[in-house]
Amino acid sequence: MGERADVAVVGLGAIGSSAAWRLAARGRDVVGIDQHQPGHAWGGSHGRTRLFRVACLEHPGLTPIARRARELWRELEASSGEELLLETGAIMIGRPGSRIIEGTLAAAREHDLPVERLTADELERWLPGHARLEPGDIGLWDPEAGILRPEAAIVAAVDAARAAGARIRTGERVLAIEPDGDGVVVRLAAGDVRARRVVLAAGPWLGQLADVPLVPHRVVMTWFRARDGHDASIDRLPVFIRTAPGTGQWIWGHGALAGDLAKVGPEFDGPFEPDDPDAIDREVHAGETDGIAALVAATFPDLEPEPAESTTCTMAHTPDGQFLVGPTDASGRVVVAGGCSGHSFKHAAALGELAAQLAVDEAPFTDIGFLDPRRFAASRVA
Repeated sequence: MGERADVAVVGLGAIGSSAAWRLAARGRDVVGIDQHQPGHAWGGSHGRTRLFRVACLEHPGLTPIARRARELWRELEASSGEELLLETGAIMIGRPGSRIIEGTLAAAREHDLPVERLTADELERWLPGHARLEPGDIGLWDPEAGILRPEAAIVAAVDAARAAGARIRTGERVLAIEPDGDGVVVRLAAGDVRARRVVLAAGPWLGQLADVPLVPHRVVMTWFRARDGHDASIDRLPVFIRTAPGTGQWIWGHGALAGDLAKVGPEFDGPFEPDDPDAIDREVHAGETDGIAALVAATFPDLEPEPAESTTCTMAHTPDGQFLVGPTDASGRVVVAGGCSGHSFKHAAALGELAAQLAVDEAPFTDIGFLDPRRFAASRVA
């Protein structure tokens, strides 16, 4: 009959690794399955760093999730002995009325966050790495923001899941997920797994295993050196999201950590052509980084505009840019957790917690109606 479990977690990346940990920590019989090794570079959870923010401009409902995620990242740090979250603060820069500013302020007002407003003159004095501002720009300082180390965080969560009793199976690709009777069968070449519930957290492969609106697509990540005689450290260039002068385009990133490079990328704002996550072109071709190089040249006086390093990543976007966390139907037997939309890793530990709660019929620790995968059902039928 194959292996049996209370809950099978399919995908052990950003969210799935934490879901397996939080389920095992509840004493559940858990099997976690992934076609790759934890911390791999084939999905959307690699690249040395990810931004962490609490004043989440994408939706005020994300702030409680970020706060819970911070608690869980700190718990994983304690169990692993690894530094996973470095709180540096972050600056949001744009004009009043822009989504960067108004979204951040909405989260700050709703959750009474200690966000500080700065004028362009104050920004230029305090953060000279952002000296190239446009008239009317303001800044919002989020002191609770910082950066996460994604590969180490995933490995720490998988190790914590295993230590709590979860069985971890890697190098095995899931062929299908089939609700059957009062449970779910996870089809594998090496033998099926039968579980009462499944948490499906397969990243860009999620749409291959569940009927959800998701567009996987290839992106290029880039890192930059400081110009000779200039300082582009994270102290001078802390975490940021801002508009590039004269373009209206968003850019995000942070200065260099010790021994590393500054990371800068463009906002991924679609529409996107879907890419096959199994056939992603991993080579960065001539001309692909010209756009971000031009934005860096226009924005940061301390950075060389040509990338010093680049690599590819595979993201998965939903139609509204919010995540997918919840059951796929009324039975609740399959809980999907994914749809990163370019901003999920900061929340991943808490998204895993939420998926675990749903899989064992606990009430979620915060309202996640805006993440329910079924929110798209009516429009898709129409």
